[in-house]
Amino acid sequence: MSRAWNFSAGPAALPEAVLKRAQAELLDWNGSGASVMELSHRGKPFMALAAAAEQRLRGLMGIPANYKVLFLQGGATQHFAQIPMNLAGPDAHADYIVTGHWGEKAVREAAPYIDARVAATSVAANYLSLPPRDTWQLSKGAAYVHYTPNETIHGVEFHDVPDVGDTPLVADMSSNILSEPVDVSRFGLIYAGAQKNIGPSGLVIMVIRDDLLARAGRPMANIFRYAEHAANDSMLNTPNTWGWYLAGLTFEWLEEQGGLAGMGERNAAKATALYDAIDGSSGFYRSPVEVSARSRMNVPFTLHDSALDAVFLKESEAAGLLALKGHKAVGGMRASLYNAVSLEAVGVLVNFMRDFATRHG
Repeated sequence: MSRAWNFSAGPAALPEAVLKRAQAELLDWNGSGASVMELSHRGKPFMALAAAAEQRLRGLMGIPANYKVLFLQGGATQHFAQIPMNLAGPDAHADYIVTGHWGEKAVREAAPYIDARVAATSVAANYLSLPPRDTWQLSKGAAYVHYTPNETIHGVEFHDVPDVGDTPLVADMSSNILSEPVDVSRFGLIYAGAQKNIGPSGLVIMVIRDDLLARAGRPMANIFRYAEHAANDSMLNTPNTWGWYLAGLTFEWLEEQGGLAGMGERNAAKATALYDAIDGSSGFYRSPVEVSARSRMNVPFTLHDSALDAVFLKESEAAGLLALKGHKAVGGMRASLYNAVSLEAVGVLVNFMRDFATRHG
């Protein structure tokens, strides 16, 4: 069996070494005589696995002691609603920086629970750039400021951490977590769906500062309270044990790659190679995103003649290049370059693109 070059935006490619190890351990994990999915999440073996995964993540991200790490469920979309429930009372307001589809959705899902104010947006630029900082209208007394560091659909990314003063900064890092070093102390809360840089879908990683856990100022069931999940080591209910296990293997793989510093260098090299191919194609391919806002993780591009789109997709798939079709909201093509996508894979894509341009230019 041969594996294709997978550029899917999510669920996305997983490290082959992680998949092979999971395959080898599937029927008999750690000498237990059973799969990790068949063991009690409250048994000592799994509890040890969970603790080890958390410690690896803390080491990779440099997470300070005054932050809790939670392994949750629901996907990032559920937490668009759950975050305002936990961080503010019903009469509070929060600021949202909207730079694409997921920022829009975060505002929409938060609206029933908080006065969600759009403090800055790049919608007028079709989300192809970031809103200039001098246009941000951050409000006094906001419970938090929420932003999406990387927008997967539009392919824009913040390349620094916004300064929002003393207001807690909340970041949906679903598509760029673990892709480079980050100063966790700059954030009040970081959350991420697992299915891009961590593991399989169905798991959410959250890093939350201790003081924010005590904030929830409204009645709600305990299952929605982050403080309850923290008090129970993310075992308030049965967790996604398979996702937690694979996340731990991925964290170990990241350590072997040189940690986040190593991944940052590798991801920069991959993005540079692809953008150089697009920019150097004499207009056959085009990147619609403002150069300063280009994402390292998700690279949308168009062909000079949209009539060639179907041909490009058919030929690329035949060449073993998967999931290059752009999101329906923007069209064109998109290559997602998450951690598990190798520099070799990007080289194969670039060579295909050059050959295609030669034959169809």
